[in-house]
Amino acid sequence: MDKITTSSVDDRDRADESPATVDESAARPDRTSRRAALIATLIALPITLLVAGLTFAQLAPDSPAPAPSPSATTARAQSTAPVEMAAPALAARPATLCRALLSQLPPTLRDLNQRPVTAGPEQNAAYGDPALTVACGGAEPTVGATDDVWRVNKVCWYATEQADATVLTTLDRETPVAVSVPRTYGQPLQWVSPISDTIVATVPSGGEAPAGCQG
Repeated sequence: MDKITTSSVDDRDRADESPATVDESAARPDRTSRRAALIATLIALPITLLVAGLTFAQLAPDSPAPAPSPSATTARAQSTAPVEMAAPALAARPATLCRALLSQLPPTLRDLNQRPVTAGPEQNAAYGDPALTVACGGAEPTVGATDDVWRVNKVCWYATEQADATVLTTLDRETPVAVSVPRTYGQPLQWVSPISDTIVATVPSGGEAPAGCQG
């Protein structure tokens, strides 16, 4: 009887232990498989996204390049025909000063190319289209006590308005120099800056400048 009881107890113990042992051994491969699958997914996801991005980039139409602005592609249209200008006779001294001035004027003013003139190339010059003109040796204008004058690069200028241009004339030189700036070119004083430098180098000052240009 004792042997039978012991055997039954042992059988029950093995029966109790067997399911736990089977479940634990079966669970271990299952957790390992899930971990491996998770790692494979994490590795595959970036690759999938990269391939999808490359495919989209190949299939997507190219974006059109922005159209260049007209100012970057289209230069200012300029005529090369001679500009009609008068050439009054000058005394010896003004003629000498004007020749010196004209010989030193720049070939361009900003984006305006120099053009030929119909008369007096030794005293006249023209740039661009419509023409900005430089006339040396004319008469000095009469300036009122309260009129505006401007000092640009050591040269005193006085402005008079015409229908389609502003005429700036020097007030402090031995012989006057007049620059006619078409209204389409905007602020006229900005155009006389390089001309002022040439005037200072070639046409000496003469007489006393108006109060607004002193200092």
